[in-house]
Amino acid sequence: MSFISRMLEAAKQLDAPPPDPWRKTLEDALRGVEAMSTVALLDLVGAPHNTKNGRRVALIMRQMNFIPIQSRRLMPGGHRSTVSRGWARPMRSLPTSKKVKPQQGTPSPRSNLATRGDDDVV
Repeated sequence: MSFISRMLEAAKQLDAPPPDPWRKTLEDALRGVEAMSTVALLDLVGAPHNTKNGRRVALIMRQMNFIPIQSRRLMPGGHRSTVSRGWARPMRSLPTSKKVKPQQGTPSPRSNLATRGDDDVV
């Protein structure tokens, strides 16, 4: 590795924002947990319940691949009008591409149609 490449690598590390100190706390607390409310997460890190801290938690949770939800189950004794916002792990794996692949065992809609390829002779 040349001196210039080491200098460029060091410059990239200095330009990168420092990691959020809440991330480590949240990662440790959410091991094995499927869903948790935003209020509980803010209590966990010891932060006041305001919009700024909620957005900060939201950024960290999205980076950890959690999805936002609204649920009555997150609130103890939740009633019909009591809805709590929170975060949950996705049930299915998150899509890696924009192309949707058919499920295994289901025929594609164009399976019985002949298609012309680039190497077909006309």
